Amino acid sequence: MERILVTGGAGFIGSHIVEALLAEGYKVAVVDDLSTGKRENVPSAARFYQCDICSPELEAVFADFEPDKIIHAAAQVRVTVSLEKPQIDARVNILGSLHVLELARRFRCSRIVYSSSAAVYGNPQYLPVDEAHPLNPISPYGISKHTVEHYLHMYRELYGLDYVVLRYSNVYGPRQDSSGEGGVVAVFTDRLLTGKPPVIYGDGGQTRDFIYVKDVARVNVLALKAGSGGIFNVSTQTETSVNELLKLIQMEIGGSGEVIHEKERPGEIRRSFLSNRELVRTFNWHPEVDLKTGLRETVAEFRKSGSSFSKGQG
Repeated sequence: MERILVTGGAGFIGSHIVEALLAEGYKVAVVDDLSTGKRENVPSAARFYQCDICSPELEAVFADFEPDKIIHAAAQVRVTVSLEKPQIDARVNILGSLHVLELARRFRCSRIVYSSSAAVYGNPQYLPVDEAHPLNPISPYGISKHTVEHYLHMYRELYGLDYVVLRYSNVYGPRQDSSGEGGVVAVFTDRLLTGKPPVIYGDGGQTRDFIYVKDVARVNVLALKAGSGGIFNVSTQTETSVNELLKLIQMEIGGSGEVIHEKERPGEIRRSFLSNRELVRTFNWHPEVDLKTGLRETVAEFRKSGSSFSKGQG
């Protein structure tokens, strides 16, 4: 069975990808510097290397594990960090990714599956947003994700390194960060379970496309074998408002119903959801977990852990 290296595999999405790979019988190694991920998220069946993807030590990881393919999920994922410290965002997301690509080329890996983002699109010009939508990122984070997509295309053209780009909508589920600029599902869940009123910025009418993390993990496994040279939205193609989302979480947890409304954050996109038509057509994939079920599983895991979700995506 093939050997798969997962960067960011101790983080939120990455750790679920690792579990899905192991379930399919792959040999798996994880690279993570634990700046946001957690060591306990990595299954014992996976080899673990604590290493920054920008570090020269990453070469030794490739030499030791000899991966056949790479799932590149390591990233600086906070939009606010990218705005306040764009050089840090660029260091990790662009230079770190280039380092991974160079080593993949030198060690003759055959494919890299890249975790991109809906942030590459910016403000939607039409809905649902498909892969042909103009790319106008409005944050350094979105720019960094878009930039790496160009490098992937170049490495395929020049060196034959195959790739698949997966542009995620709003991923949620167990192990998601509930602190700071964490995912809204985790933030709402954390506040309700601790008896605090949730905070909504603006009127709550803004919409997003929420996809369960295990459905995202399944796509990554499929992308090891299908979708050569393709770019795909990973989404439910369903539009859900923040108000609707909160009601669903409150149905699972209960609470007083009190909500704090604060001023709408500048630059926030009003409506967004992604077309998943190309993904369904190419991978014969459909999201298996609807929002109610996913929220129920997320809340249950949160209660079982008795603590906040692990931080970040790797």
